[in-house]
Amino acid sequence: MTSSPYYREIGNEREIFRHAFKHQLPLMLKGPTGCGKSRFVESMAAELKRPLITVSCHDDTSATDLLGRFLVKGGDTVWQDGPMTRALRESAILYLDEVAEAREDVVVVIHPLTDHRRELFVEKLNELLKAAPEFMLVVSFNPGYQKRVKELKPSTRQRFVGMSFGYPSPDVEAEIITHEGGVDIAVARKLAAAGEKIRALEELGLAETVSTRLLVYAAKSMRAGISPRQSCDIAIAQPLTDDPVIQRSINDLVALIF
Repeated sequence: MTSSPYYREIGNEREIFRHAFKHQLPLMLKGPTGCGKSRFVESMAAELKRPLITVSCHDDTSATDLLGRFLVKGGDTVWQDGPMTRALRESAILYLDEVAEAREDVVVVIHPLTDHRRELFVEKLNELLKAAPEFMLVVSFNPGYQKRVKELKPSTRQRFVGMSFGYPSPDVEAEIITHEGGVDIAVARKLAAAGEKIRALEELGLAETVSTRLLVYAAKSMRAGISPRQSCDIAIAQPLTDDPVIQRSINDLVALIF
């Protein structure tokens, strides 16, 4: 039997998710990259014993990608359900990660699923799918990133109940790093301290700051025998920036801790 994915609760987010699921409310998760949003959804799907269908949205994600399309197989034309259609048929939890990155027609097609109708009309099949009580729609996006490129319209945001995620406190983050990275708590605390200091350096001008995910990657590298400083270089400095000056600043900060 597969165990539930590890997720360290920070507040009462599990209670809020259960509430949204019970009362058939679409849920919007907001927070920076690598702070645990996807892991949280995976953990809750396992707890609620519902199948989870995840779509990582990007600039080319269209309504057709979610609904499905006709394909030619062996000379026959057959219909293939997309993830949204499949989620409705299976009464699954549908998770649209970085939904604001998708094309505008995606936002339009989810609207009937986010109000009292809870339905989806598949025009190509002339079929109306009604969501069962166990179906749930969850979306996520990164507000800090969206300000520079895309933003969810207020008319869409107001169709969801929402939760904001952030990076955990150093003590909690160290606990996560220990569990996920396999290092002892002393090393994990140093990594958490490095993460906290890097996030505080706004003068670095990073598009994205260091995530808990990257700190876990650094821990795994250390566990594999790579030196702490090189682990932090390959797992933190290099992914965050191509600017050698900023990389050096990050690595100098890490050197003070390790």
